[in-house]
Amino acid sequence: MIYEMTVQVRVTDMQEGQRWYETLLNRTPDFIPHDGFAEWELIPGCWLQVAEGTPTPNSGPIRLGVEDIGREKERLSSLLGTKRFDIHEREEVPVKWATFQDPWGNGIGMFEYHSKSEMQARIQSLFGKKK
Repeated sequence: MIYEMTVQVRVTDMQEGQRWYETLLNRTPDFIPHDGFAEWELIPGCWLQVAEGTPTPNSGPIRLGVEDIGREKERLSSLLGTKRFDIHEREEVPVKWATFQDPWGNGIGMFEYHSKSEMQARIQSLFGKKK
């Protein structure tokens, strides 16, 4: 039985990396066990670890579900200078999505459900509440 997961990205400058991911996630880390390492629990049981080290070429993308991908594109372009954040959609796919890279080459992505009721159902199934 799998009950929890972690995903790790590596950055060459931990101070800059932590600051970049704090801006991306709109909050400080949930856990910093030691120098060179920070963790965010994104949803219950799903952790993103940022570790100082050599980035893995072409890693990811880690895709994050968001309420409004257009608003996130504007926010991240303004605050982090993200580039190549093109939003895609296909008729047969229930979400629109985008992929970009952090400054260390790690793939990051976002997606937004076309159906707000489907998004609400997912939020309720994960958190037991409506957003």
